[in-house]
Amino acid sequence: MDAPTEQDQDSPPKPDRRRPRRWREVSPTRRGLVLAWWGFTLTFAFLRLLTWLIHIDAAGVGNVSAGGVHIHHYVWGILILMIVGALGLVERSPRWRTWMGLTYGIGAALVIDETANLIDLSDVYWQRTGGISIAVALLVIGLTGSILALTRRDEP
Repeated sequence: MDAPTEQDQDSPPKPDRRRPRRWREVSPTRRGLVLAWWGFTLTFAFLRLLTWLIHIDAAGVGNVSAGGVHIHHYVWGILILMIVGALGLVERSPRWRTWMGLTYGIGAALVIDETANLIDLSDVYWQRTGGISIAVALLVIGLTGSILALTRRDEP
């Protein structure tokens, strides 16, 4: 076997371009982004199922109310996003970043699912204009998923 030349010894090591095989090999930032996407996608699907069950009055599932006022789920989403934002300002550890990504996706889905209500400032969830919420959510899911699939993992 040939001995390495001087040029081989002086050249910097090449970056590892292999795809991560295990979840723990994925950088914390990328993990947070992927979990945000999954959290958003699954929460949006769950919300659509849950609100449909409420709409058809199935299985005793009902709206959340306080003092006779219906509390839309975007309120919970805004609260979650506020908490994640505040935590993001003070907490930088990889473990927290992963969990904050998941929680951020859940909060964003709670808000985006009621985009039409926020635009119209009335309860249009089951009306024709309520489809704006579905369109926006599907755009977020599709674009974010595409970006995650087409970009390389970031280096740790």
